Amino acid sequence: MPARSKTRAVRRPTRAAALTRARNVLEDVRGASRLAIDATTAVTSVVEAMHRTIASGPKVLGAPLTRPATALTSVLYGAIRSVTGLVGTGLDRALGQLAPLLDDAVPGAEREAVLAALNGVLGDFLAQTSNPLAIAMQLRRGGHPLTLERAALRRELPGATGRVLVLLHGSSMNDLQWTRGGHDHGAALARDHGYTPVYLYANTGLHVSTNGRELAALLERLVGAWPTTLEDVTLVGHSMGGLIARSAVHLAEAPRLRWRTALRALVTLGTPHHGAPLERAGNLFETLLTVSRYSAPLARLATLRSAGVTDLRHGLVLDEQWQGQDRFALRADPRTPLPLPVGVECFALAGTTAKTPRARPPSDGLVPVASALGRHEKRAFTLNFPEAHRHLAYGVDHLGLLGAEVYPTLREWLRGQRITTSGRALQARQPRGTNST
Repeated sequence: MPARSKTRAVRRPTRAAALTRARNVLEDVRGASRLAIDATTAVTSVVEAMHRTIASGPKVLGAPLTRPATALTSVLYGAIRSVTGLVGTGLDRALGQLAPLLDDAVPGAEREAVLAALNGVLGDFLAQTSNPLAIAMQLRRGGHPLTLERAALRRELPGATGRVLVLLHGSSMNDLQWTRGGHDHGAALARDHGYTPVYLYANTGLHVSTNGRELAALLERLVGAWPTTLEDVTLVGHSMGGLIARSAVHLAEAPRLRWRTALRALVTLGTPHHGAPLERAGNLFETLLTVSRYSAPLARLATLRSAGVTDLRHGLVLDEQWQGQDRFALRADPRTPLPLPVGVECFALAGTTAKTPRARPPSDGLVPVASALGRHEKRAFTLNFPEAHRHLAYGVDHLGLLGAEVYPTLREWLRGQRITTSGRALQARQPRGTNST
């Protein structure tokens, strides 16, 4: 990786400051340039391997052309890598000098969307290489990070109630994308049921369990600094956000974190509890490329998929489900059953592109209905959402689950029992299921 500037006149912001300020445009450009250099180097290696394989000819009598082909390509592609590295170092140093001198810019929704997508695909790489484009997990409102201190939250969340609603976005998305067609589930639930919504902003390229662990700690800080008496906590996760929520809840149980004790409800929207076929298809495609030695180098490009993406293959939510494993290997589901959390009202909402009921409704375009509803062919893996807590929305695709079409179901579900951190019921009304399946 290009070296960072060591000029003493440049003062680098602390991590705490970086989390609370708006993103710097020059830092983004700097990160993009470094990513381009790294990507160029990686693709150069792929092309070099293909060139070498083709130039060496068929494997006949020990493939006598292999050595001269290797020597030629090593010189050619080595030069490309050298020039690439020099350009990258120059850009990195120049932008490193300029970034602290310029004012921060307010990011727009489009740039936020591109940044989120980039982190979804390459977020683990960005984090490992300390690239400025890597998203650091935050809790936000209106795209602005919350300061997890009581006095600051009192200013940033005027009129906060004791009902905390945390909304977790899906893979390659961000907190601003909860607004769809003018509707925001968080704002609507605040209006109808008195919740105070906060929104997760996360690097979805990291392992689900990595994000789950960080979220568990972040929520503990949030409830510890909450500006009014805490009544209950509700999590609503869209797509991968539901997996991150389940991971965080599991990791919060053993240490008996305060927010876990106050957790009243968990709602998942189009969450691939048992995986998504598109990732499995990508994994199979990568494996097929290795059948031919000429196409085998292309398989390296498939490994650009982030840890978060490969977790979606089977819906991995725990460290032990991926640690010590080749995440790109074609293998069976490595999970052991992980039931829904005890003492929490759990709900699953799935979408289907079908307009009318069918025996086997198609997916929402990304996630199969059975996976989103927690159903599995093996009973031990089936998530026991009560039937009244399952709902299938017809004519709704994956992103449509963020829209007003499904909100009436959420509104009814979350009218249920309220608890305090001591577990005492404040309201005994039970949620009513609507069009469950």
